[in-house]
Amino acid sequence: MTFFVLVTDKVAESGLTVLNLDDRFSVAYQHDSTSEAFSQALNDANALIVRSATTVDAVMLDVGPNLRVVGRAGVGVDNIDIAAATERGVAVVNAPAGNTIAAAEMTMALILATVRQVAAADASIRAGRWDRAIFKGSELRGRRLGLIGAGRIGAEVAIRCQAFGMDVVIYDPYLAPERASQIGSRLTDLNEVIETADIISCHVPLTEETRGMIDADAISRMKPGTFLVNASRGGVVNESDLAGALASGQLAGAGLDVYDEEPLSPSSPLLSAPNLTLTPHLGASTHEAQNHVAVEVAEYVARVLVDGDVSMALNRADL
Repeated sequence: MTFFVLVTDKVAESGLTVLNLDDRFSVAYQHDSTSEAFSQALNDANALIVRSATTVDAVMLDVGPNLRVVGRAGVGVDNIDIAAATERGVAVVNAPAGNTIAAAEMTMALILATVRQVAAADASIRAGRWDRAIFKGSELRGRRLGLIGAGRIGAEVAIRCQAFGMDVVIYDPYLAPERASQIGSRLTDLNEVIETADIISCHVPLTEETRGMIDADAISRMKPGTFLVNASRGGVVNESDLAGALASGQLAGAGLDVYDEEPLSPSSPLLSAPNLTLTPHLGASTHEAQNHVAVEVAEYVARVLVDGDVSMALNRADL
C-alpha cells in the first residue's frame, strides 16, 4: 500500500527524507493551503504536514476524509483543532524537540538586545546620530532571571543565563523540584518570580490558564526597571497593558517574538511603545531547526501510517 502525504507551509523538504526515499509513501507539496489544488490533493491524502500558516479546522479535516494523521512541523499546535481531529479518528503529532535550541537562542537574543537597547542604538546611528550617552544598558551578571515555564526551551534558557552569571528561579506547576535542581535553578511560586526577577521570560503554551497572565496587575507587582521577554505564544502577555507599562516607565524594556494577532496589526499599541524590541515570530527560524522539525514530524507520521503507532500523538488517549 502507498500512503499519500500532503505537505504545505514550506516545510523543509530536506528533512522529509524518511518519506521521500521510501516507496511506501507518495509525497506532494502544495505551499498554498488556500488553493484549489491543495483542496483536491487533500481529498486523497492519508497524512497532512503543516507548519503554522495553515489552520487545520473541522472544515479542512472534512475535505480530507482519508486523513489518518496531521503533523505539525514545530512545537505548538494552536493552529490544529485537536478535538475535531479526535472526533474523526485523526492522530495529531508535532515535533517537540526539533526547534528547542533555536528558540532558546532566540530568547537569549531578545534578552541581550533588550537590556543593551541594540535595536534603538542601531536606529539612532542609521539616523546619523552618535547617542552613546543615552544607551546605557544593564549587565546580566548578578541579575535574577524569572522563568515562567521551564520545559525543553525554558531549561535551555536557564542554562545559558547561568553562564552569564545569573540566578534563575522558575515557576512551573508541572516541573519537579529535582528537574529544577538539575538545571541549576530553584522552583518557586509565580508571585516570587513576578515580584523579584530582574528579567522575566515566558515559556508556556497558550491555554485558558496562561492567556493574559502577564497583564496590568502582574506588571504592577514587578520591580521598577524589570525587563520582560516573550518568545513562547502570543496572548500570554496583554499587549495593551505591556505598551502602557513601557510608556510609563514601570518596565525598563521588553522583547517580543510572538503576538496575539500575527502579522502584527498596524494599529497595535506595541508599534509606538518605547524600549521594545519586536521580531516577527523567528524563534524556530533557523536552517537547522527547520530541518530538525521536519525530520521529527516525518518520522512520527510514518509510524502512524505504517505501524498504526499513535503513542506519540497528542490526542492518543482518545483515538
